Amino acid sequence: MGSVYDLIVIGSGPAGQRAAIFAAKLGKKVALVEMREVVGGACINTGTIPSKTMREAVLHLSGYNYKSIYGMNYRVKERITMADLAFRVQHVIKTEIDVTEAQLHRNNVEMLVGVASFVSTSPEATQVQVSNSRGAVVHEAKNVLIATGTKPANSAKVAINGKSIVNSDQVLDLVNLPKTLIVVGGGVIGVEYTCMFSALGVRCTLIERRPHLLEFADQEIVEALSYHLRDSRVTMRMNEEVESVEEMPDGTVVANLESKKKLQGDALLYAVGRQGNVDELNLHNVGVEADNRGRIPVDKDFRTKVPTIFAVGDVIGFPSLASVSMEQGRIAAARAFGDDTILSNPSFYPYGIYTIPEISFIGKTEEQLTEEDVPYEVGVAYYREIARGQIRGDTTGRLKLIFHRMSHAILGVHIIGEGASELLHIGQAVMALGGKLDYFIDTVFNYPTLAECYKVAAFNGLNRVSKFE
Repeated sequence: MGSVYDLIVIGSGPAGQRAAIFAAKLGKKVALVEMREVVGGACINTGTIPSKTMREAVLHLSGYNYKSIYGMNYRVKERITMADLAFRVQHVIKTEIDVTEAQLHRNNVEMLVGVASFVSTSPEATQVQVSNSRGAVVHEAKNVLIATGTKPANSAKVAINGKSIVNSDQVLDLVNLPKTLIVVGGGVIGVEYTCMFSALGVRCTLIERRPHLLEFADQEIVEALSYHLRDSRVTMRMNEEVESVEEMPDGTVVANLESKKKLQGDALLYAVGRQGNVDELNLHNVGVEADNRGRIPVDKDFRTKVPTIFAVGDVIGFPSLASVSMEQGRIAAARAFGDDTILSNPSFYPYGIYTIPEISFIGKTEEQLTEEDVPYEVGVAYYREIARGQIRGDTTGRLKLIFHRMSHAILGVHIIGEGASELLHIGQAVMALGGKLDYFIDTVFNYPTLAECYKVAAFNGLNRVSKFE
């Protein structure tokens, strides 16, 4: 028999880390189970951190941000290879793993390496087996938190071979930078990688079965992104679905669409959906169920059907953001030990989509407000009108403020352009503290900065309503 803990956390991604550390700071005995030899889950090892680092490497090496100043032929490195991108990625991953391991060690969180599975549960304790190459040990805990995350979903129509037909975990395994790339899936992952490869000069074709990309985002912002993609010679095939994929004798890939079109490319990236990592958990042993996509249903406190078993992060579904997963982990750990005081307002969660240019937003979209019959107005500022936009060489970005027509309360902030995910937090703070449009009018911002966009957008919006007041 193994040890007895107050909390066993399964999965060491952002959700699991935050839950384990929060519980440890309460003085609880905590174990964190991770099946990899390294901590961090998909976020650090295959997902968020590698993809954002790769994006940064792409922007640097391709000279993308300075082409508007130095001309379209400007590049920092003439021949960019997959090895160039992987070099920077591995450096960042190693540092992030070191930082995370040090943090867990400092907080006395015990690391257990192996695959976790449930044995049994009772109101007193839940038994969790941890299996690795050295054998299997059964541990007990009063509370268990599932934070196992997701993996790329498979499709019978697309046979992943890890070489020319890859999923989002395998992008950096591509041996050579393809000249042409087919991307299947117009969600966040598919669109982010399409932007990166097209910035490197790869001819990309993006296939999406829905009529629009990123349907949860403000459509004016998405239209601006779609314009950029087309401008980067990306071919977008909307309302299309893949029927089958063939690997040709010469190593190229052909995607056959249901509309009978044929698309050819050097490589294909399959980025349609993700599946919860629940297969090895033996959830049925404790009476917890997952849906057909491996998502575990939870209540507002992140409890499953079993009150002492919690689930957080990507394994519970939308929004599947590392930042939100951390907050969910913190709240669940608090609830597990009887703390109901820690609250969080999902309406103030920010979204960051690391396309090129990046998109970030908070609050309601114009489409949602129109649906809800809310009287709103918008104010827009364009980076090209802001000195910092010209200095940075980003003249295509824009910031949109949505505010209530009568009360002037800020209802949403939507930004497309470099630095969007950082810039958004000014709007987030004003919204969370109940600020109104007047805050941006009356506040002095550093000059020249992109933050000035808030003032310009506020005046723009005020001009639209003052005529009627």
